[in-house]
Amino acid sequence: MSKATITAAVAALLLTTAPLTYAQTAGNRGTSGAIESSHETTATEPSPVGEMIQPDQVRASKMLGSTVYDLHNRDIGKVGDLVLNRDGKVAAVVVDVGSFLGMGGKNVAVRMSDLKTDNNRLTLDMTKEQLQQANNYELENKTTGAG
Repeated sequence: MSKATITAAVAALLLTTAPLTYAQTAGNRGTSGAIESSHETTATEPSPVGEMIQPDQVRASKMLGSTVYDLHNRDIGKVGDLVLNRDGKVAAVVVDVGSFLGMGGKNVAVRMSDLKTDNNRLTLDMTKEQLQQANNYELENKTTGAG
């Protein structure tokens, strides 16, 4: 074989394997070691969610401390906290019902879907008395240390 033929063969080999090498370095490796598409979002890459808050979304900073009203426009408490699941969804909205006959306040957990917004106000289809009869929601689990 001539030098020119060997050089041409090596050049052809390099040209055909270059895309495979690039794919391995540019792609993301999953837990199995297989190459994944470089277009998928990884834990280190931000995930775009849009450019503007949507009508069915509520900002947590606006909810915390907001007064909650019943259907008759009476103040029944304030949003004291939001409890999130590991996946980031709201598991509970904690309403501070306040004191009852001079006694200490009480936290009650309600579902996010139970709260309605109208004219930037939060309403709940419950009375203050119903909330005061509900179970107290503990924000700290003394057994596991959660919270």
